[in-house]
Amino acid sequence: MKAIVDCDSFYCSCERVFKPEINHKAIVVLSNNDGCIISRNTEAKALGIGMATPYYQLRELIEKNKVSIFSSNYNLYGDMSQRVMAVLKILAGEDKVEVYSVDESFLDLSHIAPESLESFALQIKLTIEQWTGVPVSIGIAATKTLCKVANRFSKKNGKGVTILDSKEKINEALENTKVEDAWGVGRPSAVKLKQQNILTAFELKNTNLEWARKNLGGVVGVRLVKELNGLACIPMKEALEVKKMISSTRMFGRKVISREELREAVSSYVARAAEKLRRQLCVSGSIRVFLVTANTNKKIYAPESHGLEAKLPVATSVTSNLLEQALPLVDRLYKDGDVYLKAGVILSDITPEDTVQQNFFTGADSACKKELMRKMDNINFSMRNEVIWFASAGFLKKWRMRQDFISPRYTSRWEELKEVN
Repeated sequence: MKAIVDCDSFYCSCERVFKPEINHKAIVVLSNNDGCIISRNTEAKALGIGMATPYYQLRELIEKNKVSIFSSNYNLYGDMSQRVMAVLKILAGEDKVEVYSVDESFLDLSHIAPESLESFALQIKLTIEQWTGVPVSIGIAATKTLCKVANRFSKKNGKGVTILDSKEKINEALENTKVEDAWGVGRPSAVKLKQQNILTAFELKNTNLEWARKNLGGVVGVRLVKELNGLACIPMKEALEVKKMISSTRMFGRKVISREELREAVSSYVARAAEKLRRQLCVSGSIRVFLVTANTNKKIYAPESHGLEAKLPVATSVTSNLLEQALPLVDRLYKDGDVYLKAGVILSDITPEDTVQQNFFTGADSACKKELMRKMDNINFSMRNEVIWFASAGFLKKWRMRQDFISPRYTSRWEELKEVN
């Protein structure tokens, strides 16, 4: 059997841990630049606050009902996520946990006796909530897809744990799950399924495999149907998954018109992407920079993306080497008089750092540069912030995203620790 442990309204729960006065009150967390609702708790849902709805459309409703508002605090959420995952690894075993996202993990429960599954899951739930303050829901089944189905019901049954361990329980759960709510069914597939009068996950389970192969993405569709039938097709993954492409991009907190601010922003994004690259012990052979402009010829701003790519002489993960390639691209892309809304960096041609193809005319990254990057990463990671950065990223950084409702970084800053009297 497998399980998925899902933190309930994770961003909202993280904020509530350090503000007990907002327990049982409506909470929302906003996206970058305080744009849209990206997390809301049960009380906020009850007020009719929809996911991904722009904040300005709900401002009146939020103020009228005294909803607590927070800007995204990724330092806090990342640290709280690590704490939850650390508890899971203590309880279930280091090799039994697959961190799926910032607020979800799959567990391999093959070592737990069937009669002990519920008590073990309840112990996990209670311990996480006691040690971190973050409430979780747990779904248990034979496959990852069925675990996701079980998890939906665990959020509503009052216990926080649902186990689908019999054909009757599985069928009942699938009959009460809309087909678009099944894990792995995207919007286009949901439309196609409804056109075939397949409205529930139970009806999808009984779909012909050949039809699923032709209409639901080949092997992906077949795997989905098999998983709903209790045949495990999606294995547990290793903790470190090497990404084939790494990106770093943000909307600006205000419109940008100067070349210098664009260079600062791209420098910052290059540094962030390079840090991710080093974390997976890889190097990149290609870097792409893109800028998103606002078409001022129209009354409504229509974003237009423009990008350029550069091949590196030797694949690298050293930030300074990547900046040497990225900043000239910014200069080439920049047009005086244009208004810029967003910029981004994409690293590709990613390979393990111990398999780098050398260039006859260009030396490999020096040990000194690699050691400098390692020390920078260690310092910045320990402080959960950009404490050391390249000067090309600037100092004032007026282009940074807007965060008018940001909470303190309670767990990673001495000066922002929660005070208790």
